[in-house]
Amino acid sequence: MVEVIDSGRSRAGLWRGAVAAVVVGAALVVSAVLVRHPGSTVVASTVTVTGNGTAQGAPDTLSYQIGVNSTAITASAALEENNARVGALESSLIANGIARKDMQTTGLDISTNTNSSGVVTGFTVSDVLSVVTHRLASAGRTLDAAVRVAGNGAQLYGVTFSLSNQSRVLAAARADAIKNARAAAGEYASAGGASLGRVIKISEQNTASPLPYAVYGTGFPAAKASVPLQRGTATVNALVTVVYALNG
Repeated sequence: MVEVIDSGRSRAGLWRGAVAAVVVGAALVVSAVLVRHPGSTVVASTVTVTGNGTAQGAPDTLSYQIGVNSTAITASAALEENNARVGALESSLIANGIARKDMQTTGLDISTNTNSSGVVTGFTVSDVLSVVTHRLASAGRTLDAAVRVAGNGAQLYGVTFSLSNQSRVLAAARADAIKNARAAAGEYASAGGASLGRVIKISEQNTASPLPYAVYGTGFPAAKASVPLQRGTATVNALVTVVYALNG
């Protein structure tokens, strides 16, 4: 959004009416409105622009959920079997470098199984662990070993790559946003016969970072019995609104 305001009498003929424009390019969407406030005794011309910036970084964190289902005639038998399998699953994860502090139980459910007549035929127990790891090079082997231990009742979902610290990438995105905002402001100042002055105000709008996307061929070396994983690239967005003074 770009807003140009001229409240000085000395430029009474410069801005008249309203002008609207949309510019798309370099990750920037701009609209402009020219407004004049007659009767003001203070000369204060400004232009307000909104700039969007992006930057990318390589994810260094993998999170996922892995669980085990067990079914038996009685609830206690299903629970006992599932407990043993979850214990083996946790031991496998630890043996492959996952710390206990990076594992958390996020689901435990006991459900009743019935046939078409509504007769109880057994019970199913489900136990889910949420796991976080920074050991990306061995993550595929860790997952493969865990699923093998869990057996046919294994469940795996929610695999997500992310940045553990996005401050460096966010700083680059902010710089890109400021650059785009200044370029747009300069264009509007020049079109209005003025020059761009100092920065009066900068504000940042919260933006949601998109999920990383896979870029095939940038993963890790294949290993025997390893689940293939591609960490792709994480994109961080920054959206800033900048108010500049106008000279001339």
